[in-house]
Amino acid sequence: MNPHSVGLGTALAETDNRAMEYSDYFRMIFALLFVLGLIGVLYLLARQYAARRLGFGVGRGGAGGRLAVVEARALDARRRLVLVRRDEVEHLLLLGPDRDVVVESGIPARATFEGALARSGHSEPAP
Repeated sequence: MNPHSVGLGTALAETDNRAMEYSDYFRMIFALLFVLGLIGVLYLLARQYAARRLGFGVGRGGAGGRLAVVEARALDARRRLVLVRRDEVEHLLLLGPDRDVVVESGIPARATFEGALARSGHSEPAP
């Protein structure tokens, strides 16, 4: 058999191999996009968990709520400062693994626009 001659079966096999190679590329790209999507979802979940764990977005008062975390700052890996509002008074807390300390208590809360409206008796701003 002549090594330079190509039979019909060999030509079809080469075409099939190329088609499989292209499908393998598409499969690899799809798998890469899938893994990147999973990493993105895990990132969003971790961010949300960290926000709750560190005190951001937790207890914003809601309708009629008396207690809210106004602000929280991490001092280091183990301690954080948290500003908590109860009724119209704010309290600064130092939270740590060993103990929690009230740094300052009885801080007058900053007036909010909604609070001023409620005190004045208006339910919504005038147009």
